[in-house]
Amino acid sequence: MSFKDLPAGARPREKLIALGAGALVDAELLALLLRTGIAGKNVLQLAQELLDAFGGLAGLLRAGPDDLRRIKGLGGSAKRAELAAVLELARRAMAEQLKERAVFESPGAVAQYLQLHMASLPHEVFAALFLDTRHRLIAMEELFRGTLSQTSV
Repeated sequence: MSFKDLPAGARPREKLIALGAGALVDAELLALLLRTGIAGKNVLQLAQELLDAFGGLAGLLRAGPDDLRRIKGLGGSAKRAELAAVLELARRAMAEQLKERAVFESPGAVAQYLQLHMASLPHEVFAALFLDTRHRLIAMEELFRGTLSQTSV
């Protein structure tokens, strides 16, 4: 089905305006960012393919510009750069929220923070987290940088 064949109420932009962003599924929100599809694939299909390729929004947040290049339809630098910028804004917003509250009260919270900041790195890192007495992050310092699979300390 062509995107133009969709009823107006089912199109992401119109749905967002009428019902708010919370009413859209992940693929529809992503389709709004992508704006256009490719030959034989409308923008909603392209957005769903992107989510499937990275295992959802969490996987997409860990993707870098080179990872995005693998998806047919994101080979051009403009669309890829725009999507990479939005993903970086999302990562920064999440990091800000984590810094505002006492996040390091459990090992899981530390793991979540480190995954957000280090999962997409192409190399091993040995880092130190400096916390205040209320377990809030003061700073994260990279002490040593290694190769793809090891770090010498």
